[in-house]
Amino acid sequence: MAIVNDEVDAVVVGLGWSGSIMAMELARAGLKVRAIERGPDQTSEDFAYPKPADQYGYDKLYKVFAKPASAAVTVRHDTGGTALPTRQWGSFCPGNGVGGAGLHWTAVMLRPTPTDLKLKTYADEVYAPGQLQEDMQVQDFPVTWDEMEKHFDFFEKVCGQSGTTGNLRGDIQPGGDPFEGPRSNPYPLPALEDTLNCSMFRETTTKMGYHPFSNPSANVSQAWTNPYGQNIAPCNYCGFCSKYPCLNYSKASPQTTILDALKLHKNFDYKTNAEVTRVELHDDGKTAKGITYVDETGQEVFQPAKMVFLCSFQFQNVRLMLLSGIGTPYDPMTGEGVVGRNYAFLSNGGVSMFFKDKEFNPFATAGATGVMFNDVSPRAGFEDGVKHGFLGGAKIHSSQSNGNPIGTPLPEGTPGWGMGWKKGMRDWYGHHMKISITTTCMSYRGNYVDLDPTYSDHLGNPMARITFDWKENELKLQQYLKDICLKIKDQLGPDSYHASFLKMDSQYDLRPYVSTHNVGGAVMGDDPKTSALNKYLQSWDCHNVFVPGGNAFPQNFQANPTDMIGALTYHAAAKIVSDYVKSPGPLVQA
Repeated sequence: MAIVNDEVDAVVVGLGWSGSIMAMELARAGLKVRAIERGPDQTSEDFAYPKPADQYGYDKLYKVFAKPASAAVTVRHDTGGTALPTRQWGSFCPGNGVGGAGLHWTAVMLRPTPTDLKLKTYADEVYAPGQLQEDMQVQDFPVTWDEMEKHFDFFEKVCGQSGTTGNLRGDIQPGGDPFEGPRSNPYPLPALEDTLNCSMFRETTTKMGYHPFSNPSANVSQAWTNPYGQNIAPCNYCGFCSKYPCLNYSKASPQTTILDALKLHKNFDYKTNAEVTRVELHDDGKTAKGITYVDETGQEVFQPAKMVFLCSFQFQNVRLMLLSGIGTPYDPMTGEGVVGRNYAFLSNGGVSMFFKDKEFNPFATAGATGVMFNDVSPRAGFEDGVKHGFLGGAKIHSSQSNGNPIGTPLPEGTPGWGMGWKKGMRDWYGHHMKISITTTCMSYRGNYVDLDPTYSDHLGNPMARITFDWKENELKLQQYLKDICLKIKDQLGPDSYHASFLKMDSQYDLRPYVSTHNVGGAVMGDDPKTSALNKYLQSWDCHNVFVPGGNAFPQNFQANPTDMIGALTYHAAAKIVSDYVKSPGPLVQA
């Protein structure tokens, strides 16, 4: 028989970015909040200096990632293929424990544009009927720039975002991104310092007519006290960010920005090493009565709650909805159903360049150190997408996120181990610079998430199954970006280089790391026939279930997703506190 806990106003499943934000805002409003986290407790003190930044432990053994043994997904290219489970994380790396992926992210913190939020409207206006792929399922976000801007602004102040403003209340500012949406306030802090690759890329691309600007960063450039009273230390450019907890309290994470303040609220508590298996619904299926989880002893526990918030990683949120019977599962054959629909990832690529006479000092850097431009993006005046037959774009950047010796790029032909590798490291470590792309990814009828009929997890529940492959649209975009990157390379004049871009016959490869920017599967929208959630991240089917996270994106834009995830969570929390708590029910009428 399951243990039954005391009832709470809100149970939050997962204590990463969206879970920490939602728990904080509900606790501040006086609600009794309990968070349930699958992994262990983790605080900033657990990783702080003088503890070492162990590259082998974090970068190779994945110490702060979810374990495939308990969190694996299965993956296939199409409905005719056989999905197989992940045995080791490759192209994406979900987090584990308190802080989630917010503990190990690189901390590039970039807003989408107003066009990104209304991409379907843009595509209908710019592209001729039939010009884009027939199976593309692009949708507008059901929110506007004006609705979201104040929430971007607040979340960026929570994180101590560092950068150079490009558009301040409609006035274009020198040195920033002229294509960004208008900001109500400048960046909270100035941009990170340039490294040599930054200055070379900035100078070269400016001469070529592009508009480079410093990577917006949640590695704070100066000491910062955020709206919750949390102090974040200035980055010391130690070079250990992506895949690492911060040693120096300098990278915005749930630990450094929210959790210590949240724990001061007596109406908040949390349980760790507790894996949620399903949301329990009332007999009519229209509302939830709580969640069931398995604690660290293997005991099943029922947690009653007036509201349920699924705040775990993208595909785990979708999986929990499917396991719980919340919403109609998506069917790619008929195109009907909504839970699992519109899964999207992204592609990357780039040019690795080697300079005999340049010393880039890659060990002295922050995770977000770099310079990018967004000239190649869906927007008014960008005609090349129509000309070349693709929808989307990419941020093109030269970033120096770390100087880790294991896996540092070396010229082609250098052995991967032994004396040859050691010689290559002696000759070329610190002489490498890269031009990279981070692309959009549209949603398609055949890319989706469902429950695997064959493979189950350690508790006997079906794994999430991802069906995904690159489509012609994204491969055309890659070829277009390749030409731009090679022209920049020619201007920089390296001694040698090698390029890595998807070809027109490329298929998705799960093995090499790409990013952890997985989105879709339980998307937000205005129409319950094509979305699982309304504009406040509320389930159309169970009004007291809310699902914040990257799962809500109808497709992937080129900006990193964290800023949008945080802003959407604040947007939903504000409406829940102001309206739903007082009068529970659908916040948007279907």
